[in-house]
Amino acid sequence: MSRPHADPNTGRYKEKCNSILGISPRIRYAGIMNKFGRTLAGALRKGVVPLLRPEEAKSEYFIEAARNQMRRSFEKSIGKTEYTLTENEKVKILTLTYPENLYYITMDKETPADEVTKIISSAKKLTGG
Repeated sequence: MSRPHADPNTGRYKEKCNSILGISPRIRYAGIMNKFGRTLAGALRKGVVPLLRPEEAKSEYFIEAARNQMRRSFEKSIGKTEYTLTENEKVKILTLTYPENLYYITMDKETPADEVTKIISSAKKLTGG
């Protein structure tokens, strides 16, 4: 039985995740997932303790991917989603939307609005948006 081949883009995806982490020390995690919420690559800032357990993270990514797919049905009316920003009690979550993949970036809750704006702008440049 042969093993499935790794995605040839995995190395490039990991580099992008590390580049996103380099934008700001406020970024906790940067990941890339496919339209089904499967993680293609991800990087956690050194010293950061994840808030989600692995199974919770899988569910969260699936939900984000599903929300993204559902929003696409409104694109003709309101245009394509550029990004979404979700603010929780413990963390801010930024998702950048592209036709094939979704970038999932978490930030410290205390990240000020001007820093969030800088992170969005810089991440869009790095991800081709």
